[in-house]
Amino acid sequence: MRNIKLKLEYDGSRYVGWIRLGKDEGNNTVSSKILEVIKKMTGENILELNCGMRTEVGVHAYEQVCNFKTNSDMTLIDMKHYMNRYLPMDIAVTDIQIVPEKFHASLNAISRTYIYQFVLGETPNIFERKYSYHLFKEPDVEAIKIASDKLKGSHDFKNFSSSKKNKSTVRKITNIEIYKTSSEMQITITADDFLHNMAKMIFATLVDIGLGVKTPDTIDKIFAGEEVPSKPIDPRGMFLQHVGYIN
Repeated sequence: MRNIKLKLEYDGSRYVGWIRLGKDEGNNTVSSKILEVIKKMTGENILELNCGMRTEVGVHAYEQVCNFKTNSDMTLIDMKHYMNRYLPMDIAVTDIQIVPEKFHASLNAISRTYIYQFVLGETPNIFERKYSYHLFKEPDVEAIKIASDKLKGSHDFKNFSSSKKNKSTVRKITNIEIYKTSSEMQITITADDFLHNMAKMIFATLVDIGLGVKTPDTIDKIFAGEEVPSKPIDPRGMFLQHVGYIN
Protein backbone atom coordinates (compact mmCIF):
# COMPACT_ATOMS: atom_id res chain seq x y z
CA MET A 1 0.00 0.00 0.00
CA ARG A 2 1.29 3.44 -0.95
CA ASN A 3 0.83 6.66 0.97
CA ILE A 4 0.13 9.44 -1.52
CA LYS A 5 0.69 13.09 -0.70
CA LEU A 6 -1.11 15.74 -2.76
CA LYS A 7 -0.61 19.47 -2.98
CA LEU A 8 -3.76 21.29 -4.05
CA GLU A 9 -5.07 24.71 -4.86
CA TYR A 10 -8.75 25.60 -4.88
CA ASP A 11 -11.31 28.33 -5.07
CA GLY A 12 -13.43 27.82 -1.96
CA SER A 13 -16.24 30.18 -2.98
CA ARG A 14 -18.90 27.54 -3.55
CA TYR A 15 -17.88 25.06 -0.86
CA VAL A 16 -18.79 24.78 2.83
CA GLY A 17 -15.15 24.24 3.72
CA TRP A 18 -12.68 21.38 3.48
CA ILE A 19 -14.99 19.10 5.44
CA ARG A 20 -18.27 19.43 7.30
CA LEU A 21 -18.80 17.21 10.34
CA GLY A 22 -21.77 16.36 12.52
CA LYS A 23 -25.40 17.01 11.71
CA ASP A 24 -24.50 19.48 8.96
CA GLU A 25 -22.29 16.98 7.17
CA GLY A 26 -22.75 17.22 3.41
CA ASN A 27 -21.19 16.55 0.05
CA ASN A 28 -20.53 20.15 -0.92
CA THR A 29 -17.04 20.17 0.55
CA VAL A 30 -13.64 20.32 -1.09
CA SER A 31 -12.61 16.96 0.38
CA SER A 32 -15.78 15.20 -0.81
CA LYS A 33 -15.16 16.28 -4.41
CA ILE A 34 -11.59 14.99 -4.26
CA LEU A 35 -12.61 11.72 -2.61
CA GLU A 36 -15.21 11.06 -5.31
CA VAL A 37 -12.53 11.27 -7.99
CA ILE A 38 -9.99 9.20 -6.02
CA LYS A 39 -12.56 6.42 -5.49
CA LYS A 40 -13.33 6.29 -9.21
CA MET A 41 -9.64 6.40 -10.06
CA THR A 42 -8.55 3.60 -7.69
CA GLY A 43 -11.74 1.55 -7.42
CA GLU A 44 -11.25 1.59 -3.66
CA ASN A 45 -13.55 2.80 -0.91
CA ILE A 46 -11.20 5.42 0.51
CA LEU A 47 -13.07 7.15 3.32
CA GLU A 48 -10.86 10.02 4.43
CA LEU A 49 -8.31 12.53 3.25
CA ASN A 50 -5.99 13.80 5.95
CA CYS A 51 -5.32 17.49 5.37
CA GLY A 52 -2.86 20.08 6.61
CA MET A 53 -5.58 22.58 7.53
CA ARG A 54 -9.36 22.28 7.51
CA THR A 55 -10.23 25.46 5.68
CA GLU A 56 -13.61 26.96 6.55
CA VAL A 57 -16.63 28.00 4.49
CA GLY A 58 -15.63 30.03 1.44
CA VAL A 59 -11.88 30.06 2.21
CA HIS A 60 -9.51 29.43 -0.70
CA ALA A 61 -6.13 27.68 -0.85
CA TYR A 62 -2.98 28.53 -2.74
CA GLU A 63 -1.47 25.42 -1.16
CA GLN A 64 -3.32 22.71 0.70
CA VAL A 65 -1.66 19.39 1.59
CA CYS A 66 -3.47 16.09 1.99
CA ASN A 67 -2.68 12.37 1.93
CA PHE A 68 -4.44 9.08 1.32
CA LYS A 69 -3.42 5.42 1.15
CA THR A 70 -4.07 3.18 -1.83
CA ASN A 71 -3.22 -0.21 -3.31
CA SER A 72 -3.49 1.22 -6.81
CA ASP A 73 -0.40 0.74 -9.01
CA MET A 74 -1.27 3.70 -11.26
CA THR A 75 1.74 5.92 -11.88
CA LEU A 76 1.88 9.26 -10.08
CA ILE A 77 1.76 11.27 -13.29
CA ASP A 78 -1.30 9.30 -14.44
CA MET A 79 -2.97 9.95 -11.08
CA LYS A 80 -2.28 13.65 -11.35
CA HIS A 81 -3.61 13.81 -14.91
CA TYR A 82 -6.72 11.76 -13.99
CA MET A 83 -7.60 13.94 -11.01
CA ASN A 84 -7.07 17.20 -12.85
CA ARG A 85 -9.22 15.91 -15.70
CA TYR A 86 -12.18 14.90 -13.53
CA LEU A 87 -12.02 17.29 -10.57
CA PRO A 88 -14.22 20.40 -10.71
CA MET A 89 -12.45 23.26 -12.44
CA ASP A 90 -12.08 25.14 -9.14
CA ILE A 91 -9.87 22.40 -7.62
CA ALA A 92 -6.45 21.36 -8.97
CA VAL A 93 -3.65 18.98 -7.99
CA THR A 94 -0.35 20.84 -8.33
CA ASP A 95 1.99 18.13 -7.03
CA ILE A 96 1.89 14.44 -6.11
CA GLN A 97 4.41 12.31 -4.21
CA ILE A 98 4.82 8.94 -2.50
CA VAL A 99 5.64 9.55 1.16
CA PRO A 100 6.54 7.27 4.10
CA GLU A 101 3.71 5.17 5.52
CA LYS A 102 3.59 7.17 8.77
CA PHE A 103 3.20 10.55 7.07
CA HIS A 104 -0.04 12.26 8.14
CA ALA A 105 -0.84 15.63 6.57
CA SER A 106 -2.42 16.99 9.74
CA LEU A 107 -0.43 15.40 12.56
CA ASN A 108 2.96 16.06 10.93
CA ALA A 109 2.27 19.70 10.06
CA ILE A 110 4.26 22.18 12.15
CA SER A 111 2.87 25.46 10.77
CA ARG A 112 -0.02 26.93 8.80
CA THR A 113 -0.04 30.28 7.03
CA TYR A 114 -3.11 32.29 6.02
CA ILE A 115 -3.06 35.44 3.91
CA TYR A 116 -5.87 37.95 3.49
CA GLN A 117 -6.04 40.32 0.51
CA PHE A 118 -7.55 43.79 0.69
CA VAL A 119 -8.11 46.34 -2.08
CA LEU A 120 -7.90 50.03 -1.13
CA GLY A 121 -9.43 53.07 -2.78
CA GLU A 122 -12.55 55.07 -3.49
CA THR A 123 -13.73 52.75 -6.27
CA PRO A 124 -14.09 48.99 -5.77
CA ASN A 125 -12.21 46.80 -8.23
CA ILE A 126 -14.96 44.74 -9.89
CA PHE A 127 -12.50 42.20 -11.28
CA GLU A 128 -10.98 41.40 -7.87
CA ARG A 129 -14.14 41.57 -5.78
CA LYS A 130 -14.51 37.77 -5.50
CA TYR A 131 -11.04 37.28 -4.04
CA SER A 132 -10.42 40.38 -1.94
CA TYR A 133 -12.15 42.67 0.54
CA HIS A 134 -12.49 46.34 -0.34
CA LEU A 135 -11.58 49.07 2.15
CA PHE A 136 -12.74 52.58 1.31
CA LYS A 137 -10.81 54.09 4.23
CA GLU A 138 -7.01 54.12 4.50
CA PRO A 139 -5.99 51.77 7.34
CA ASP A 140 -3.41 52.75 9.96
CA VAL A 141 -0.68 50.16 9.39
CA GLU A 142 1.28 51.19 12.48
CA ALA A 143 -1.73 50.49 14.70
CA ILE A 144 -2.13 47.07 13.05
CA LYS A 145 1.56 46.31 13.67
CA ILE A 146 1.29 47.26 17.36
CA ALA A 147 -1.73 44.98 17.73
CA SER A 148 0.01 42.19 15.78
CA ASP A 149 2.94 42.20 18.20
CA LYS A 150 0.50 41.53 21.03
CA LEU A 151 -0.82 38.44 19.19
CA LYS A 152 2.58 36.86 18.56
CA GLY A 153 3.77 34.05 20.78
CA SER A 154 1.84 31.40 22.71
CA HIS A 155 -1.54 32.48 24.04
CA ASP A 156 -4.90 31.00 24.90
CA PHE A 157 -6.95 31.97 21.85
CA LYS A 158 -10.28 30.65 23.11
CA ASN A 159 -11.78 34.15 22.91
CA PHE A 160 -10.72 34.37 19.26
CA SER A 161 -12.69 31.26 18.33
CA SER A 162 -16.26 30.01 18.07
CA SER A 163 -15.11 26.48 18.93
CA LYS A 164 -16.77 24.92 21.98
CA LYS A 165 -14.39 21.96 22.32
CA ASN A 166 -12.76 21.08 25.61
CA LYS A 167 -9.34 20.53 24.07
CA SER A 168 -6.50 22.98 24.62
CA THR A 169 -7.06 26.36 22.98
CA VAL A 170 -3.44 27.48 23.33
CA ARG A 171 -1.83 28.25 19.99
CA LYS A 172 1.43 29.91 18.97
CA ILE A 173 1.53 32.66 16.35
CA THR A 174 5.07 32.85 15.04
CA ASN A 175 4.71 35.69 12.56
CA ILE A 176 2.34 38.37 11.29
CA GLU A 177 3.32 40.44 8.28
CA ILE A 178 1.58 43.49 6.81
CA TYR A 179 2.27 44.55 3.25
CA LYS A 180 0.66 47.72 1.93
CA THR A 181 0.77 49.90 -1.17
CA SER A 182 -1.50 52.73 -2.25
CA SER A 183 -3.94 50.24 -3.81
CA GLU A 184 -3.72 47.05 -1.76
CA MET A 185 -2.91 45.52 1.61
CA GLN A 186 -2.11 41.98 2.61
CA ILE A 187 -1.97 40.53 6.11
CA THR A 188 -0.23 37.19 6.58
CA ILE A 189 -0.46 35.11 9.76
CA THR A 190 1.63 32.02 10.53
CA ALA A 191 0.83 29.81 13.53
CA ASP A 192 1.41 26.26 14.67
CA ASP A 193 -2.33 25.73 14.20
CA PHE A 194 -5.62 27.65 14.17
CA LEU A 195 -8.84 27.18 16.10
CA HIS A 196 -12.20 27.34 14.32
CA ASN A 197 -12.73 30.91 13.01
CA MET A 198 -9.56 32.07 14.81
CA ALA A 199 -7.84 33.43 11.69
CA LYS A 200 -11.02 35.14 10.45
CA MET A 201 -11.59 36.84 13.81
CA ILE A 202 -7.98 37.99 14.00
CA PHE A 203 -8.05 39.41 10.47
CA ALA A 204 -11.31 41.22 11.21
CA THR A 205 -10.06 42.61 14.53
CA LEU A 206 -6.80 43.84 13.01
CA VAL A 207 -8.69 45.61 10.24
CA ASP A 208 -11.02 47.28 12.74
CA ILE A 209 -7.95 48.43 14.66
CA GLY A 210 -6.47 49.81 11.45
CA LEU A 211 -9.69 51.68 10.71
CA GLY A 212 -9.92 53.15 14.19
CA VAL A 213 -12.99 51.17 15.22
CA LYS A 214 -10.88 49.49 17.90
CA THR A 215 -7.50 50.29 19.47
CA PRO A 216 -4.39 48.09 19.74
CA ASP A 217 -5.00 47.46 23.46
CA THR A 218 -8.22 45.70 22.42
CA ILE A 219 -6.08 42.60 21.90
CA ASP A 220 -5.11 42.50 25.59
CA LYS A 221 -8.74 43.01 26.58
CA ILE A 222 -9.91 40.16 24.34
CA PHE A 223 -7.36 37.79 25.86
CA ALA A 224 -8.59 38.87 29.31
CA GLY A 225 -12.23 38.34 28.35
CA GLU A 226 -13.07 42.02 28.83
CA GLU A 227 -13.97 42.58 25.16
CA VAL A 228 -14.97 40.40 22.23
CA PRO A 229 -13.18 40.22 18.88
CA SER A 230 -14.70 41.48 15.67
CA LYS A 231 -17.07 39.13 13.88
CA PRO A 232 -15.34 36.72 11.47
CA ILE A 233 -14.27 38.48 8.30
CA ASP A 234 -15.84 37.65 4.95
CA PRO A 235 -13.83 34.67 3.62
CA ARG A 236 -13.65 35.93 0.03
CA GLY A 237 -10.15 37.39 0.43
CA MET A 238 -8.72 34.63 2.62
CA PHE A 239 -6.31 32.00 1.35
CA LEU A 240 -4.43 29.12 2.96
CA GLN A 241 -0.98 30.00 1.68
CA HIS A 242 1.27 27.28 3.05
CA VAL A 243 1.41 24.24 5.33
CA GLY A 244 4.85 23.63 6.82
CA TYR A 245 6.53 20.30 7.58
CA ILE A 246 9.93 19.24 8.89
CA ASN A 247 12.02 18.28 5.86
